[in-house]
Amino acid sequence: MKFFLLPLFLVIFLFPCCSFKRVSKTKDVVYSPSKNLLLDVYAPRKIKEPKKILVYLYGGNWRSGKKELYKFFGKGMARKGLICVVLNYRLNPTLIEDMAGDVAEAVKWAKENAASFKGDTNNIYISGHSAGGHLAAMVATDNSYFEKLNMRNPIQGVILIDAFGLDMYKYLTVSNSPKDTIYTKVFSNNPAQWKKLSPINYLSKQTPPFLVLTGGKTYPAITQLNDIFYSELKKYQPNAPFILYKRRKHIPMIGQFYFTCAKGYKDVLGFIGEH
Repeated sequence: MKFFLLPLFLVIFLFPCCSFKRVSKTKDVVYSPSKNLLLDVYAPRKIKEPKKILVYLYGGNWRSGKKELYKFFGKGMARKGLICVVLNYRLNPTLIEDMAGDVAEAVKWAKENAASFKGDTNNIYISGHSAGGHLAAMVATDNSYFEKLNMRNPIQGVILIDAFGLDMYKYLTVSNSPKDTIYTKVFSNNPAQWKKLSPINYLSKQTPPFLVLTGGKTYPAITQLNDIFYSELKKYQPNAPFILYKRRKHIPMIGQFYFTCAKGYKDVLGFIGEH
């Protein structure tokens, strides 16, 4: 009996702040029929009034990842009272412009369909970790992706979680690593394209609000690019929050969301609540 009680003891006493609220999940919704791209929707079980929507993009160097690996994030956000959309997008060798186009299509789907899940389609936010953060920033700042879909940019706020690639021109012109060939496959070998595909170059007074979360022990390139991006962002959003998680490495920056008591939830929900 003691062995059966031990797991329960750990749950109750070691994770007292974790939430076990049940959520609704709608799997494998087709948001782009021509490309057979799918998304999952996570929602609170009982919704009395429309909930804000958070679209999430996973990382993986633009060449790996799938939505099923991030159900913990979708469930966690739904337990906190949001409608969370977790999507697949095309990966390497698909070019960055086309990946961003996929993301814009998913956001359009959320705008047009999330009301059926009791989502507030006038309050759509976007978030991404690592390469997903780059794509989130890209579609939020470069309105051309939504213009191609004949709609206005509906994004109300952006949450970057240890994002990589925010100034890919700066990175690729400085780095001499042989491993960078994985990036030129999707960003091309053309420096003009590197500039075009760097969110830092689209910041303006019209840019939606940003929350920047970074790990204190993440990769040096991510630290440097986030610092550069944030310095430019402050020209337009002087009070934009930049939160450093001093002891976290790159993967734990997203891994923390396994636990609904994690600081990341407080920061993300606080930001969305203010905007």
